[in-house]
Amino acid sequence: MKTHTYGTLGSPSLMLLPGLGVSYEIFLPLISMLKERFYIIAVEVDGFTLDEFTRFTSIDDQAGQAIAFVREHLDGELDCAYGLSMGGKILSRILERDEIKIAHAVLDGAPLLPLPGWLIDPLRYYQCMNVWTCYHWTGFWKFVLHSHYYDVILDECRKVWPFGKGRAVLDGYKDIYTHKLESVADTDIHFWHGSKESFVAKPQVRHLRELHPDVHVEVFEGMNHGQLLADRPQDVAARIIDLI
Repeated sequence: MKTHTYGTLGSPSLMLLPGLGVSYEIFLPLISMLKERFYIIAVEVDGFTLDEFTRFTSIDDQAGQAIAFVREHLDGELDCAYGLSMGGKILSRILERDEIKIAHAVLDGAPLLPLPGWLIDPLRYYQCMNVWTCYHWTGFWKFVLHSHYYDVILDECRKVWPFGKGRAVLDGYKDIYTHKLESVADTDIHFWHGSKESFVAKPQVRHLRELHPDVHVEVFEGMNHGQLLADRPQDVAARIIDLI
């Protein structure tokens, strides 16, 4: 795991954890809006790095590395953490381990439940094909597989694929969907998702409410997975500012 920091140490701290198949640079528009207010730590997840080949390890290892950074550099406390998709899964594991203090946590489309065992391999190979075709982006593949994608995600997949390739996608997808969130720390938790991903998101919300009844859930009409960050980073920035 690599970290990129922005802003002034001593300002309210904000950790950003990206999703599977994308780099930390998906957060750059958001960072430009928040770096005057926050000390920002943008994470490069192993397997999805830029300019350096890395292997994905595990959700738990990525969570442990993030925890170690916060302990070493921020006295074990974060004012806010925002995890997108797989980043939300990593953040949920950080909350489950309860080894650092996080005042506010945002899980954006985070997968919190395992899939049936028989379904994992077919879906992870399908996802690998999705990301591969993003890298080899043509009009044909975009038409066949990417009707639910949008240009920011396609561009991100093209950037990170050469440095982790299919192994990172296959290993990451399998680890994400074979673990169930069992508990969460007592903190202010927000779960966001787009209305177009409600079929997948609603079971995650129900499970999270069982563990943490006070969770704040927000649904963004007309949005797909991760689309709020990609299309309206100013809305994400405003919500994070309001949390602090």
